[in-house]
Amino acid sequence: MSNKTVLIVDDAMFMRRMLSDILKKGGYNVVAEGSDGKEAYNKYKEFKPDLVTMDITMEPVNGIDGVKLIKNDFPEAKILMVSAMGQKSMVVDAIKAGAKGFIVKPFDATIVLKELSKL
Repeated sequence: MSNKTVLIVDDAMFMRRMLSDILKKGGYNVVAEGSDGKEAYNKYKEFKPDLVTMDITMEPVNGIDGVKLIKNDFPEAKILMVSAMGQKSMVVDAIKAGAKGFIVKPFDATIVLKELSKL
């Protein structure tokens, strides 16, 4: 059991729910959810979670900008990007911005938990 706290950021409620289920089964404590990069920043500031999962494509503030906002004020933040297939260049941008890694939709629970444990 990890007991690490996680902030899940995705503009799709069902994706947040799916990820939340995987994380809870893996022993993580989901403390908050957000639906864009700005909300991610505000929730991060409020909850100071151990880990963040951040979707890339969200409106009005996308995940890459969300990573920049968080890392700017909280350089120690551990953020795992969530991307759909075919977003490789965006993932590279996110990692340059400070993300620690990425997982791909559709989620494979084993891979999600393995990538989070690396953080």
